[in-house]
Amino acid sequence: MAAGDQGAFELAKLPKSTVSDNGQDTPQETFLDPGEWNALDPVAKEGFTVQDQRDMKRMGKQQQFRRNFKFITTVGFTCCVMGTWEILMTSNTQALLAGGSGGLFWSLCWCYTGQTFIVLSLAEMSSMAPTAGGQYHWVSEFAPRSQQKLLSYLSGWLSTISWQSIVALDCYLVGTIVQALITINNESYGATRWQATLLIFASVIGIGIFNVVGVKHLPLAEGVFVASHFFAFFPVIIVILVLAPKTTPTAVFLTFTDNGSGWPSVGWATLVGQVSAMFSVLGSDSVAHMAEEVEDAGRVVPRSMVWSFLLNIPFTFGMVISYLFCMVSLGDALEDPPGYPFIYVFRQATGSRAGTTGMTVVILFLLIMITISAMASTSRQTFAFARDNGLPFSSWLGAVHPTWHVPLNSIIFTMIFTIIISLINIGSTAAFNAMLSLSTVALMATYVVSVTCVLIRRIRGQHLPSARWSLGRWGLPVNALALVYACWSFFWSFWPNAYAVNAENFNWACVLFVGLMGIGTVLYFTHARKTYDGPVAIVKDEAELQ
Repeated sequence: MAAGDQGAFELAKLPKSTVSDNGQDTPQETFLDPGEWNALDPVAKEGFTVQDQRDMKRMGKQQQFRRNFKFITTVGFTCCVMGTWEILMTSNTQALLAGGSGGLFWSLCWCYTGQTFIVLSLAEMSSMAPTAGGQYHWVSEFAPRSQQKLLSYLSGWLSTISWQSIVALDCYLVGTIVQALITINNESYGATRWQATLLIFASVIGIGIFNVVGVKHLPLAEGVFVASHFFAFFPVIIVILVLAPKTTPTAVFLTFTDNGSGWPSVGWATLVGQVSAMFSVLGSDSVAHMAEEVEDAGRVVPRSMVWSFLLNIPFTFGMVISYLFCMVSLGDALEDPPGYPFIYVFRQATGSRAGTTGMTVVILFLLIMITISAMASTSRQTFAFARDNGLPFSSWLGAVHPTWHVPLNSIIFTMIFTIIISLINIGSTAAFNAMLSLSTVALMATYVVSVTCVLIRRIRGQHLPSARWSLGRWGLPVNALALVYACWSFFWSFWPNAYAVNAENFNWACVLFVGLMGIGTVLYFTHARKTYDGPVAIVKDEAELQ
């Protein structure tokens, strides 16, 4: 039965075996054969439900991680990776430069609308196949047979590029905000790009170390993170609403400007600047890459995707409206020495260095939390693709540390990638825009491919795996609208912020994207096509599990 015909599907009764756990007499219900169960590392058995066992066996994967995420901590994790209101507050300069206040607000409206259909589509796919691989695994299962291998491989590269770029961008924000704090408190300090780059290095190394030594306590940390994510919102918004001077509703909602970007019209400028809003609402699929550490993942992962997305909406709009009302002079905000318009708003509200510093430190702390969660998700995605022989040095990248039960080598690779890509910042002020666009365009490309594969199956009436969280009869229109929005976002993410392009304002994302995908294509035809079969090669038919 196709997933589209099931409604909210619940799996039928599963056959269970009663086995002895490591020779003990305590009976243990399991879907696995006794030999398979006893062969597991005791840590890997934690939280490993019968449903999870069935899913992993169908996908041909071995349980290697501790399943210590439950529904609440999973929602918290996803909310933190998205970090919607914090990310939008710190990465809105592109939208303000090209579109202005009205452009930022209305871009956020249509980006949230379009992203809703993508989140629903991804949630259903994550229930069909709850694996750390995410998009490339789904493409391998759902793509037409003749294109399964190549499309899955390219989707894996796109997903790896996008999530690695997200970590690099988050570390860029952390490093440059630390530099902005120095600027606030030392007027004689002359900020340089190489110093900011060193701070980026320091941030990614510190966050990488936390992801290794603190992995066992990551669910607890996510509880602290999500509490801070929501409760820090109120003091920040209350301070600026009560103390900062205000502009008019017309200036906030109906004023569109190009701020010297040179585009032929403000409408065109707004479309170019919408990448800030696009990036801010991304990240729901982060939890899919943590699926092998979530208890009852086939049900919890899709629910957490949807709930975290919905929970962030009122906070994001509350922030952006308050923020824009308190930005009396857009020009002054864009030219403020620290380089972040939100710091200008904080200064207008508090009127003191201490107050501005305190509020900025709150945002910095939240960004560090977001980056910790993003690196966890990124390292799992990289590990999963390497596990399926999709990356060079797969045996190294696809290894799980036997003691810490964490993909240590993938974390190290993520740190190295961030350090290398951040070197762009030394030579160009457009580094931030390049990382912003690269992460957005690569992730949108994975959405385009994976949603298209599911949509084609639905149109053709072909079988889809059972899903415990299904779109039912709404699957076809939801997938179609998700594909339209993903294509739209992909197209606009490559554009530079200024019409008159030069080396300083050029959007280097297109060069990075083409270069990295070119490397992936060459590797596929020279090596991977002989070694990469895709996850579908080991996926079992559901009938085999009954």
